[in-house]
Amino acid sequence: MKKLIVLFFLLFLATASIYSQNNSDCEGSKTSKNNKPIKIGIVISTNDAETAWNALRLANYSIAENDTVSIFLLGKGVELSNISNNEFDIKSELNDFIDKGGNILACGTCMRSRKMEGSKTCPISSLSDLYIMIRANEKILTF
Repeated sequence: MKKLIVLFFLLFLATASIYSQNNSDCEGSKTSKNNKPIKIGIVISTNDAETAWNALRLANYSIAENDTVSIFLLGKGVELSNISNNEFDIKSELNDFIDKGGNILACGTCMRSRKMEGSKTCPISSLSDLYIMIRANEKILTF
């Protein structure tokens, strides 16, 4: 009987340890300030307001964590600066990203197909620049 209780106790401790490790990655946990900054590339290929807004929020958060962030707008993503939505303040997030030194590029072919011109928030770029961004960054995220 004692062996069974000891075995149960050890199983409980192991389970608690695993549970604790898994929950440290959950939403609400703070990242360690000891983490080495990384280079993150974000490709936005949507004109969905909520998705684009979340991508920009992540980009701004990453910059606040001392990471280097580059954004490449592709396909419908080149419409980013024209998305208007009362619930998701994309323009504010986009301006914050640029003001914080974030780098943004946009597919020239995608822009020309929409009869758009380059701007500060949407400078014309090329597929070659997307390739360079992918090669230069440690993490690439797509939205």
